[in-house]
Amino acid sequence: MNTDILKAIIVGKQRDIPHISLQKRDVSLGAESNYVLVGLRRAGKSYMLYQDVQQRIVDGLNSPEDILYINFEDERLMGMRVTELNGVMEAYEELYGTERRPVVYLDEVQNVEGWEHFARRLADEGYRVVITGSNARMLSQEMASTLGGRYIPREVHPFSFREYVEWEGITLTDNWLYDQHQRTATARLFMKYLKYGGIAEGFRQTDRREYLNALYQKILVGDIVERNRIRNPRIFRLMARKLAESLMQPLSLSRLQHILGTTGDSISLSVLKDYLDYMREAYLTIEIPNIASPLTERETLKKRYFTDNGILNLFLNEGEAKLLENLVAVSLYDGNTAIDGEPAVFYYNKGVEVDFCVPSRRLAIQVTTSLSDALTLERETKALVRFIKAFPDYTPLIITLGDRQRIVRDGVEIPVMAAWEWVLD
Repeated sequence: MNTDILKAIIVGKQRDIPHISLQKRDVSLGAESNYVLVGLRRAGKSYMLYQDVQQRIVDGLNSPEDILYINFEDERLMGMRVTELNGVMEAYEELYGTERRPVVYLDEVQNVEGWEHFARRLADEGYRVVITGSNARMLSQEMASTLGGRYIPREVHPFSFREYVEWEGITLTDNWLYDQHQRTATARLFMKYLKYGGIAEGFRQTDRREYLNALYQKILVGDIVERNRIRNPRIFRLMARKLAESLMQPLSLSRLQHILGTTGDSISLSVLKDYLDYMREAYLTIEIPNIASPLTERETLKKRYFTDNGILNLFLNEGEAKLLENLVAVSLYDGNTAIDGEPAVFYYNKGVEVDFCVPSRRLAIQVTTSLSDALTLERETKALVRFIKAFPDYTPLIITLGDRQRIVRDGVEIPVMAAWEWVLD
């Protein structure tokens, strides 16, 4: 690897990062801790590194010259091998001498096979290091063992609706729910967020759908098909589309195999499972099991949702109901932490079906665009009432696109909240 190229990259980042305009996110990093940040491509991992750099400079912890930032998606670093990684440190030392110890940022480092050994050595030598990547394998047991507990793992998600509202320049007051102007503006923004999601880089795009389609193709081809050497990308694309079309329903492997088979394509269950894992590992989808299923069955029948509504919407024509349920699923997934490897969010299907259960919050949720139809009202409330009768320590909730109200059925009081209000609560 050409040392002059590495020096140019290091100096260029030191010059540029302090002046990048950022929408500050609520997530902060400990000043002395090492991190592995993972998440969907363009979810904001690099911006979190920029935010960390800028904060350290503002706090007086570092000067720009103390920053060693390398983005391994830079085309000048294509084909870089793990044996060349130490050249990054050598280039910095040639610039600033051996007495200066930089803060090291390795962006999308998973592009260099074997990177984890280099990262562990830096931590062992006392460097403060922050790493990003776009694949959940970076948080695997094997990787954690190699890193030896020296890094804190953290998932980075697309902008929440609250962050999107702030990006749009709206500051919600304490009593914003009673301010008609703020309520109207917030509800209007929610419909845009529902359709286009929270990928911040797309907020300023003139054609957001075109941008999101290009991003999806990059994730599909670069992060999934090429990285996993998928031989039949056509059936993989078809599988992704079928997942979107079946979004609100639990989908077993055998059922999905049958659906794909009706198109004339043949795929084994083991390969199909691998394909679903690849989507999850690339943070394109999340999986939610049935809390009523035995542990041995939870892996075989799941609901699958897309990590960002904007990407899901690429597959839909008229899909407001799917977009709403997907948004609730992602919001619950982002806001509730798994315990001891167990999922934090489930659905319930045993006699009745409830869209979401959050055991840590004892919360049961139904999602529907509207309750104006009598049959819909009966269906949604009946399921919740039966669930609450069986699990009286849970709190019921219905989320819609309308306004708040309270419904009483068979002695059970069920709050109804507008989705745009709920995600800000």
